[in-house]
Amino acid sequence: MNHVAGYGGHQQYVLDVAVTNLSGKKVPQATFSFYLFDKKQIRIGQGYLDVTNVAPNETVKMQVTAQTMGAPLTFSVNPQRVPAEWSSFVTLKPVAVTVYSVPSGAKLSVDSKEVGITPIAAQLTPGSHTLTFVKEGYNPGTFPLVIAADQLSGGSVSFELGSGTHDTIELRDGTVVNGDLQSIDATQVIVTVGGNPQKFDRNQVKKILLIEREEPKP
Repeated sequence: MNHVAGYGGHQQYVLDVAVTNLSGKKVPQATFSFYLFDKKQIRIGQGYLDVTNVAPNETVKMQVTAQTMGAPLTFSVNPQRVPAEWSSFVTLKPVAVTVYSVPSGAKLSVDSKEVGITPIAAQLTPGSHTLTFVKEGYNPGTFPLVIAADQLSGGSVSFELGSGTHDTIELRDGTVVNGDLQSIDATQVIVTVGGNPQKFDRNQVKKILLIEREEPKP
């Protein structure tokens, strides 16, 4: 683990990693998350590790990067997406995520399987999912959601029906907000959801995905 940069309390590391396939079968693809902890075992950083087409007994060397909020001392590796035949010794624990829609009362399906009416606490296994929302009088919508293997229960997702032209704001606690980004500065982020502005502390926000909008016509 090599320290490459630092600014304020943020530190950036490059990790030299060697991965060996001991399964006896070719691994077409596997994804892992790794978390870095300080001396008090507080999680201060994270990163991701992807391997593809690794033959039996083959060792693959790579470099991965991670950003932390201090000096890491230990780390853990957790499976996110692994081959189906690993299911006998890799347990992917379901994560409870509360799913909201604006307006509420939408029929929710996860990966084409109906699970109930919003708002609802859905049990989602780690990996990639597609959430589908249907409500009479509104345009149906879909939302991609990735659940990490060690993600804590209690996060939430909010989706606004009627339009597919919304920005996505992911918070550090796993909550995903779907709305229109109004402003962002050094201290706060303001997002409009269902016509109502919501304010978030800048440090709450993990990632923002902006959709492309057409310029207003003169």
